[in-house]
Amino acid sequence: MRISTKGRYGLRVMTDLAAHYNGEYISLKDIAVRLGITVKYLEQIVTALNKAGYLESMRGTNGGHRLAKDPSEYVVGDILRVMEGNFSPVECAAEGMSECPLSDSCASLNFWKGLDDVVNQYIDSYTLDQLVKQK
Repeated sequence: MRISTKGRYGLRVMTDLAAHYNGEYISLKDIAVRLGITVKYLEQIVTALNKAGYLESMRGTNGGHRLAKDPSEYVVGDILRVMEGNFSPVECAAEGMSECPLSDSCASLNFWKGLDDVVNQYIDSYTLDQLVKQK
């Protein structure tokens, strides 16, 4: 499993907004300067997070972006799934997928499901608030 740049930056943006969480909108330019990421690339990331309902955005002079909820209400796994999709190591182990026709005879299926469970439990065990406080 590998997290793409979009996934890593998506989490960094959310963590930055959590660290500066005060109800005010923060400009993309300010976020870009703090994180060392171009505004153009951040626009793509913010669009995905906005579409998922994780951010509130406002245009104009005092506009920008802010978290839609308190940082303690965001689970890291949910943010990563918005940016990356599901984390299952193999398609047949993904939750909600139709059962593989070979599952009855597959010796490794339980291994893949176990790995999937461990990864998801770990990424779901952290909130944005916890990440910010770890700094």
